[in-house]
Amino acid sequence: MRYLFLFPLLAYLVSGCHSPSAPENAQVVTADVLTPRNTAITPENAYNDLFLDTAALEGFITKRQLNDTVANRLRSFYNARNYEFAWIDSRGLTEEAAAFRSLFNQSSDTSGDKPLNNKLDRLLEEDSLRVKATDPDMVQTELMLTWRLVRYFRQNGGTVAQMEHMAPMQKEDMMEMADSMLHTSEKQYPAIAELKPALRKYRDIVKEGGWQPVDSVAGQLKKGQSSPVIIGIKQRLMATGELKEKDSSGLFTNELEAAVNRFRNGHGYTENGIINDTVIKAMNITARERLKQLLINMQRMKWLPATPQGKLIVVNIPAFMLHVTNNGQKVFDMPIVVGKEGHSTTMFSGKLNQVVFSPYWNIPRSIVRKEILPAMARNSGYLARKNMEITGHVNGLPVVRQRPGVRNALGRVKFLFPNSFNIYFHDTPEKGLFNRDNRAYSHGCIRLKDPVAMAKFVLEDAPEWTAEKIDAAMNSGKQKYVAVKHPVPVIITYFTAWADEDGTLHMVPDVYGHDAVMKQKMF
Repeated sequence: MRYLFLFPLLAYLVSGCHSPSAPENAQVVTADVLTPRNTAITPENAYNDLFLDTAALEGFITKRQLNDTVANRLRSFYNARNYEFAWIDSRGLTEEAAAFRSLFNQSSDTSGDKPLNNKLDRLLEEDSLRVKATDPDMVQTELMLTWRLVRYFRQNGGTVAQMEHMAPMQKEDMMEMADSMLHTSEKQYPAIAELKPALRKYRDIVKEGGWQPVDSVAGQLKKGQSSPVIIGIKQRLMATGELKEKDSSGLFTNELEAAVNRFRNGHGYTENGIINDTVIKAMNITARERLKQLLINMQRMKWLPATPQGKLIVVNIPAFMLHVTNNGQKVFDMPIVVGKEGHSTTMFSGKLNQVVFSPYWNIPRSIVRKEILPAMARNSGYLARKNMEITGHVNGLPVVRQRPGVRNALGRVKFLFPNSFNIYFHDTPEKGLFNRDNRAYSHGCIRLKDPVAMAKFVLEDAPEWTAEKIDAAMNSGKQKYVAVKHPVPVIITYFTAWADEDGTLHMVPDVYGHDAVMKQKMF
């Protein structure tokens, strides 16, 4: 992913986000002018499905003894959205709340907010909440987050309108949103600018009626074969530009193979030149749906933080890739395995501060309960066969860990960036998973294809950690913790559309269904 363009972004954050009603020369955040209440926002067209009682806001202001400037910014924020919740809907925390949590965690001043952060982390782990607008705990969380947003903007600059439009307010017409996005200032919106060419192309394709669906194939098609289906495939690939020259024959040519590989690469599949049902399914996603996908991801980009000076690790979950930069320059990219459905890898940010060579795997209680205990019941020798041991009992459940070694599920090294979700990077003995296109198989942690490269990168400021010493520690069989001299920022993101270094558009499957939720709310 071209994270070189995604990370000039604190300036982007405070200079505004996409919104037709966020003028460039609006009053600054410190102003006491109140935005009028926008009664055009209704339960039918609102982005979120919960609305706040005005008395709850006034009670919060009184209880917190907020000064008039801050109090008016809160009132103005909710006036602009007709008191629609910004951070919570009936299912729990919104994607914007998680994104702001991650952004705030990367800022220079995060003091005084630990209780709120802990609350947010607990809510982010819930996947089956049913929230009511009258729930006092949720109302408190909503208002605390908005108060945090006000403080954030007052510290970093920006206008009232920009702050008030950070969290989307209502559903919009897709084509109107696309046109508005295309007319925004590229200086003001640097992240969005990189996807503008694709946005313009797909908007125009939609205006012209989109493309015709391609017939399914029996088995697979490859170079040298002939089929009537190939005629439709060529028309489809000409529509989006993978196939450069017009060709109406039914022969699978060299040029078609190159076009198929361009399509496969751009949609998250191995470049093997083969057309199968998976590729046909991706081709048959309509132009309207692809346009929505672009707009959803451009909306997400506004929450990315500024480029830190020095090292940075970015994970993009749907791409199954990790990207490492130093002072904005790419160091390397690495295939990864992320959490499978039901064990989704959470979006958040942190700082990698420890390397653990030859680690024990301290098995989470949920895995012990759901997987280890049933396996022990079936086979009394299960723990010995898996090189595991019981180190105690807590609340009637054994505490189980796996010893270091070649069969250890964490492989030979893990990398810690403290967080509330027990997520970290680690090696794996299951190297075959990296050959798959869909790499959502873990229990939530992130498996690295090349952990040696990561160890060298994070320890390069410690000259005593030579390649030979790293190799010896990884294979010693004795757990060893090593502190990272300069902790490295880690940002775990979720982008299903982006442009790479040469401007090539990538649009990959929505592995966790986040796009589907956003689509219902945005359009």
